[in-house]
Amino acid sequence: MNQWIPEKAHKVVTESIKKMVEVTLKGSEWVSLQDIPCVHGLQEREVLMKERMEFYRKAATIEGAGTGAGGIFLGLADFPLLLSIKMKFLSECSLIHGYDPKQYEERLFLLYVFQLAFSSDSHKKEVLYIIENWEKEREKLKELDWRTFQQEYRDYIDFMKMLQLIPGVGAVVGAYANYQLLDQLGEVAKFAYRIRFFNELE
Repeated sequence: MNQWIPEKAHKVVTESIKKMVEVTLKGSEWVSLQDIPCVHGLQEREVLMKERMEFYRKAATIEGAGTGAGGIFLGLADFPLLLSIKMKFLSECSLIHGYDPKQYEERLFLLYVFQLAFSSDSHKKEVLYIIENWEKEREKLKELDWRTFQQEYRDYIDFMKMLQLIPGVGAVVGAYANYQLLDQLGEVAKFAYRIRFFNELE
């Protein structure tokens, strides 16, 4: 599939992911300015996460349909926009669970949750181990290998995004793909923070 996708599309994806990783690790641009309540019960937290996921899923669906309808040029704009939506959602998940996404380690955790949602099965096993043992592993993790990160993500979504670049069907594919991708991220984030919740209880 990679060879059928225009080189320009590959460059947009690569640069967008690189920029997203850099922004996440160096700053707090993804942190929402609105007040996100921090609640103590796990069930209450997951209800709030679901509400925020539905909000961002709608935004991603509309954005995917709009950019997909424009064919290849607007379709390329979807990559950075969708990354921004995903990271804003994850930053709010962090706040809901009482973590400060302005802290470097918490921003790093968001990127591992992202990888757990969008990477190959073999890579997911490595990432899941890190998340399951976060308190120990985070001391070893000072930076993220963004090249592996972008390759895993790009390979994971290439087929859907290639179809989104096709005029005529792009709008439908874009809306459906973005809906599914946000839905998947929401499920993975829920279980990732559930793991941290129970680990901290122990």
